Amino acid sequence: MHEHEPGYAHDAHAPITDGHELTYYEKRVYAIQSLLVEKGIVTADEVRRAVEDMDSRTPALGAKVVARAWVDPAFKARLLADAKAAVAELGIDTGALSTLVAIENTDRVHNVVVCTLCSCYPRPILGLPPDWYKSLHYRSRVVVDPRGVLKEFGLELEQGAEVKVYDSTADMRYLVIPARPAGTDHMSEEELASLVTRDSMIGVTRARMPEK
Repeated sequence: MHEHEPGYAHDAHAPITDGHELTYYEKRVYAIQSLLVEKGIVTADEVRRAVEDMDSRTPALGAKVVARAWVDPAFKARLLADAKAAVAELGIDTGALSTLVAIENTDRVHNVVVCTLCSCYPRPILGLPPDWYKSLHYRSRVVVDPRGVLKEFGLELEQGAEVKVYDSTADMRYLVIPARPAGTDHMSEEELASLVTRDSMIGVTRARMPEK
């Protein structure tokens, strides 16, 4: 169902092609944008800055949050209590997100996130959602057969582990704090962040193991 490789290889860009025909929804977006600019509600420069800001959002922001939680128990407690406020401590603006909830994976409980209605996703800290996250195949199956879906991502959980599926909404987005890999006590916060992948913050994989 999915085409994926370990780590950020999921984020590889498709080949750039010129002159593709705009979809119906792309035409609507451009039409609405032009109308808003024409009426003086926003300026073209404001639109450009907003697009650049969104383009700058990558899973590296979320990885920074997770790494801090791994090394700072007090920060992790604040993150679990009020993720939006804790993320702001690191200088990350979550913008219009009304509620951001952090959920922690442990040996006993594994959390995975989906949006069954569309593709609600914590873009301010993870960037754009992957195509598989938006697919009907993932959205419909992960709620009824989470273990089966996780297995397709290469993750086979212990039989006694509980799997919880969290359904994102327009008002509530989730960030999974993956379990910290064993053998990482000697690693710096920056090095730990390199082990945190986008998929592990959605919950379909674990964090990377450190290279020996």
